[in-house]
Amino acid sequence: MRRRLLVLVASMVSLALVAFLVPLALLALMLAADRATADALVRAQSLVPVASVGTGPALELAVEQANGTNGHPLTVFLPTGAVLGEPAPRSEAVRLAFTGRSLTAQARGGREILVAVAGRSAGTTVIRAFVSDADLTRGVRRAWLILALVGAGVLAVSLLVADRLARSQIRLITGIARVSHRLAAGDLTARAPGEGPEELRQVAGALNHLAERIRVLLAQEREAVADLSHQLRTPLTVLRLEAEGLPESEQATRVGAAVESMERMVTRVIKEARRARHDAPGECDAARVVAERLEHWSMLAHDQDRLVSQELTDPPLPVGVGEEALTTCVDALLENVFAHTPEGTDFEVRLSARPGGGAVLLVTDRGPGFLHPGAATRGVSGASSTGLGLDIVRRTAERSGGSMTLADGPAGGARVTVEFGPGPR
Repeated sequence: MRRRLLVLVASMVSLALVAFLVPLALLALMLAADRATADALVRAQSLVPVASVGTGPALELAVEQANGTNGHPLTVFLPTGAVLGEPAPRSEAVRLAFTGRSLTAQARGGREILVAVAGRSAGTTVIRAFVSDADLTRGVRRAWLILALVGAGVLAVSLLVADRLARSQIRLITGIARVSHRLAAGDLTARAPGEGPEELRQVAGALNHLAERIRVLLAQEREAVADLSHQLRTPLTVLRLEAEGLPESEQATRVGAAVESMERMVTRVIKEARRARHDAPGECDAARVVAERLEHWSMLAHDQDRLVSQELTDPPLPVGVGEEALTTCVDALLENVFAHTPEGTDFEVRLSARPGGGAVLLVTDRGPGFLHPGAATRGVSGASSTGLGLDIVRRTAERSGGSMTLADGPAGGARVTVEFGPGPR
């Protein structure tokens, strides 16, 4: 935008300068030529009195004295055919002057001024003053140089003023753009200053109104999620009491652990919903969390005759994700394996360090694979699930500076690769 403004100002100023300076340059050329012609005419007319009444020797002496001074050379053509003063050809203009007409004509290398003097008896005498091209343009180059410097100065000052104005406007626009980027990054406290022209103030006001509206809507959404999650506490409490009333057995222990896990998850949802989005990112040991969740899911895998292969990096393996968020991601990935593959389907979990910091989590199964091309899209599922699990994993990975990739496994089935970014330094 700044460059376009400068080009626009340069174009407008250049057009104005051309329209103003070109006529001035032509006028300077005409004035110089007229001045030289007038000087030559005065020199020629100075010999008129002598040429009209003087004798031959007197006229020759007057011509020699006139040419002895600095000035345009003079030539006198006598009616007898003799030529006095500076030698010059008898041109058509000279012949025309012998008819009694004084005139100015172009000649080779300059301009000749001819003055016809009617004699008393012998006939017409013609006085010729010659003005060279150098004399006709004397001082013109200097005038043109001054005009060019003036034009360049005016253009430079115009561009300087336009650049300062463009900088001030671009600064305001860039400030509004930075505010929009901060809002996109989750900083809902960012506000654009109401400065500058009326149009920019209106844009800033609209952006601030949008930011405030987004903040209110997100607050309402978080509270709605928190309220909905809180309503789940009552049935979970009843379920926990029922589990505690079961006879002691391995199955009762697993049911009780599942209920406790659900209670922790509901509590975590409530806390996450009411926490500001610009809180500092979490950090945890990915090797420890993944190992714990694999141990939890291994009991269910054993009941369903699933072979679990694991290859985990030794702790610590810090990642830029909180422990609760990483637990949710691992549970979502393993839950997809149990929910969307038949019993007895084997799966594999690998955890390795990521180049540059962070971790890479790879979950591969030997099931039917992804039945829907948009499996990672929020709310889209190829089965009867909600379609939120993989989207939660993707958003968690991206917030940490990583990514998620879905592909088919080398021997069939699904292959999910999740990269988590490094923890805060």
